[in-house]
Amino acid sequence: MSADNHLQVIFITNDRKNKEKAVEEGIPAFTCEEYVKSLTANPELIDRLACLSEEVNEIESGKIIFSEHLPLSKLQQGIKSGTYLQGTFRASRENYLEATVWIHGDNEENKEIILQGLKHLNRAVHEDIVAVELLPKSQWVAPSSVVLQDEGQNEEDVEKEEERERMLKTAVSEKMLKPTGRVVGIIKRNWRPYCGMLSKSDIKESRRHLFTPADKRIPRIRIETRQASTLEGRRIIVAIDGWPRNSRYPNGHFVRNLGDVGEKETETEVLLLEHDVPHQPFSQAVLSFLPKMPWSITEKDMKNREDLRHLCICSVDPPGCTDIDDALHCRELENGNLEVGVHIADVSHFIRPGNALDQESARRGTTVYLCEKRIDMVPELLSSNLCSLKCDVDRLAFSCIWEMNHNAEILKTKFTKSVINSKASLTYAEAQLRIDSANMNDDITTSLRGLNKLAKILKKRRIEKGALTLSSPEVRFHMDSETHDPIDLQTKELRETNSMVEEFMLLANISVAKKIHEEFSEHALLRKHPAPPPSNYEILVKAARSRNLEIKTDTAKSLAESLDRAESPTFPYLNTLLRILATRCMMQAVYFCSGMDNDFHHYGLASPIYTHFTSPIRRYADVIVHRLLAVAVGADCTYPELTDKHKLADICKNLNFRHKMAQYAQRASVAFHTQLFFKSKGIVSEEAYILFVRKNAIVVLIPKYGLEGTVFFEEKDKPNPRLIYDDEIPSLKIEDTVFHVFDKVKVKIMLDSSNLQHQKIRMSLVEPQIPGISIPTDTSNTDLNGPEKKKIKLGK
Repeated sequence: MSADNHLQVIFITNDRKNKEKAVEEGIPAFTCEEYVKSLTANPELIDRLACLSEEVNEIESGKIIFSEHLPLSKLQQGIKSGTYLQGTFRASRENYLEATVWIHGDNEENKEIILQGLKHLNRAVHEDIVAVELLPKSQWVAPSSVVLQDEGQNEEDVEKEEERERMLKTAVSEKMLKPTGRVVGIIKRNWRPYCGMLSKSDIKESRRHLFTPADKRIPRIRIETRQASTLEGRRIIVAIDGWPRNSRYPNGHFVRNLGDVGEKETETEVLLLEHDVPHQPFSQAVLSFLPKMPWSITEKDMKNREDLRHLCICSVDPPGCTDIDDALHCRELENGNLEVGVHIADVSHFIRPGNALDQESARRGTTVYLCEKRIDMVPELLSSNLCSLKCDVDRLAFSCIWEMNHNAEILKTKFTKSVINSKASLTYAEAQLRIDSANMNDDITTSLRGLNKLAKILKKRRIEKGALTLSSPEVRFHMDSETHDPIDLQTKELRETNSMVEEFMLLANISVAKKIHEEFSEHALLRKHPAPPPSNYEILVKAARSRNLEIKTDTAKSLAESLDRAESPTFPYLNTLLRILATRCMMQAVYFCSGMDNDFHHYGLASPIYTHFTSPIRRYADVIVHRLLAVAVGADCTYPELTDKHKLADICKNLNFRHKMAQYAQRASVAFHTQLFFKSKGIVSEEAYILFVRKNAIVVLIPKYGLEGTVFFEEKDKPNPRLIYDDEIPSLKIEDTVFHVFDKVKVKIMLDSSNLQHQKIRMSLVEPQIPGISIPTDTSNTDLNGPEKKKIKLGK
């Protein structure tokens, strides 16, 4: 190398001693901060520097607010001796001065510890693993029912916080007090990059600003930026760097700009990031494991497979479905019995254990369906083509075939890998038309009629065992084909054919669960639904009692039967409301490994064992179940991880997390599209039913839109009405009007954009008329972008 183009090496380090050594040896050395600040052509890079020095960057007052975190060694000693408890810190969405810590381990008492007040929260952030010290019983508190949002701009407001903390301590009866504690140290920080908006400082030319995260459980973050004016009104991402003892808020730095608030692409990105949904395009490494096109079935593929292409198989799905996981057939056998088959896409044939495609599918765990977008678990070539059981093409499947009598009793069960050729891809409506049509008697229609008849018997039998039929107000949007904005909102309509497909999917899942558990008692991947604790049902029982109805909750069967009996001839919608409320009482169903648990029961389906086998295109659990079943029937070979119950338990943990997040992301997508819908629709008044009464509000459901929201009765800068809340009935008396659960009211719905970050649907009472509270029906389209009048949260 010639001396002219000699490369200069510089040493970048944040380690002081290393830097001194380098300088002694004549090596140019800089700290990361010094180096970035020297890049004068890119001043915006300075914003992305992590806030490292906790001492230098302090607000000058330096007043200590929080107590010191104990070192890890002391925490571990304390946890061992039982002085401290370890758990996950869960901040409250509704009250920034309150949190709960879920204690790890099997200790039944003190499973949940409540924390109140800034000093007791002691700089813990949502999802951190913390050590808490239990306070003496004399200092225990009850969970507050006050809604408090952090609106402070000023660091000096700590005195004000103390005043707000006093507000939380309302007089409560002894039995409402909960174990209460304080955070003494952090075992593991679980910080992630947060989406949100900049709250620009009122001080002109200031570089210091507060960032308000979209997730209300995360505290505001102090950042330094030179581009505040360009970032205003934008969604941005910020990372936390640290939280010194004398700072009201953590310090952080700007990561990237996502786009304008309220724009569909930006909001979808925020929603995916906030729910930790992996949504980047599939990498080349992942795509390299896809089959080369054009693809066709080879002789090798036919090994250990049955050829079922001659069977009259068809699929029944929602309109526009491209990822068709399942298809069905039913035919009469020579002995007079019926043969029924459920054929599921053979995804595990294409996704081989351990490769990049398998790892990525396992990480994603599930396909996420948003209102206008599908985030696939597997690349599109598989999800919408090679694994999709479209009609008139040969496809690989995993078949579960039963021989049944005409009373839907199973005589024989067979599982086999197969190749099928579906004769029709129908929608639920098309299948229903065929079943109902008098002049259609072709093979497909005959097969559908046979399936439908058996499904009705299966459903009746399932309900007799105590399976629950619950209800949730699901909503569909009709999109404008040009703008893709929602133009209409309607609740989903369910047909007999929906139920027909569901019955056979349930039956296949149960049959497969039994088989894999027989073969692999220690490492079958199963799904269970725990029975709710009796206290969960209180709200349902009280609400029914207020209508002179009795709901029994000692078993799933008695709950199902009392829900069936809870009819009111004058109020037909009451039964649906009770079922919606019952859904809220339920526990979450979860995946688990059979060798790590002994309670397998599925409460909602009243089945002693259950798994997921029927949707491997969109659920990774089903891929594992396919692999287990393939080994059980000798159609594929095993691999070490498949029979390692600890590995399986880890997979289940990730799947449960991903499924929960997918559900939340879906709800957030519906909420956002609902806002878009009401933005264009303006103000509307609709009939609603009360689902819950609170101390200062009612939570209502609007059947027409399947929309839930809260009507508050206390407004800022307005005299508060006389409110009397009775937890026993439950009821809320406002002035002279009493509200009970399930009462019919009329509410006005509008979009409130006064807080750009948290635009929300706002509901106010129209009827019954309460002077000073109700709004006259004919209010014109008032501008809601002025000062915020009333706090409403969308109770999703």
